[in-house]
Amino acid sequence: MTGFYTLMYHEIIDRQGYDRNKYKGIKVKQDYHDVLPEPLFCFKDEFEKHMTYLYENGYTTLTIQQVVDFYYNNRPIPEKSVLLTFDDAYKSVLLNAYTVLKKYNFHAVSFVVLGWLFDEPQEYTQEYSVCMSRDELLSMSDVFEYCNHTNLMHTRKGMESAVMTEGKEKFLADFRECEAFVNTKKVFAYPFGLYSKENVDWLKESGTLLAFTSNDGFNTKDTNPLELHRNACLLQYGMDDFIKMLKV
Repeated sequence: MTGFYTLMYHEIIDRQGYDRNKYKGIKVKQDYHDVLPEPLFCFKDEFEKHMTYLYENGYTTLTIQQVVDFYYNNRPIPEKSVLLTFDDAYKSVLLNAYTVLKKYNFHAVSFVVLGWLFDEPQEYTQEYSVCMSRDELLSMSDVFEYCNHTNLMHTRKGMESAVMTEGKEKFLADFRECEAFVNTKKVFAYPFGLYSKENVDWLKESGTLLAFTSNDGFNTKDTNPLELHRNACLLQYGMDDFIKMLKV
């Protein structure tokens, strides 16, 4: 079956010194506090094993343009393909993932919450999920392309995100703010993976070509390109789980 998996990462952390009991949540420029669920972390040594497996088994790390061409221009993608995505632009990605990706000449996507990026670099600490500065983020542009994850709407109340509750005009204005910054346009990831049918309709009306959920699955030609699947690479997964996740 022709298609691809999208792998979703957030924080890539050192195993040494990790203590969830000391974790205090996200540290971002926006006046917003939240806690990144522990399963969304990935230990650096496991991440390196993931990337080594992909490299040694001949996987292609896709660009967004290849995915767009697959859905809109009837162009094939390599048989063994994955799209690597990293949400929220945490500093641990720069410190712990970037060099690994570069070593294998891999390509990746950063879904950027524009309003979370600091003006100046912040000290990295395992006690927080520290967001990058704009300059830090852009320093990875030989490996990463940058896509829209909202400006100030990566917030939630319970199981509803701001994208779902704020209304069409406010959402589209926020979308355009982030869109002006990112270098790959018309691509979106739903914050927290939460969205409504109306959100999908708004994105379609705005000309968005691809939008990513947090729902597991293999993306084929039959998958709605505005509801693409992503498989979270979770902290509790071992290599057997990772390999199993890639089976079609």
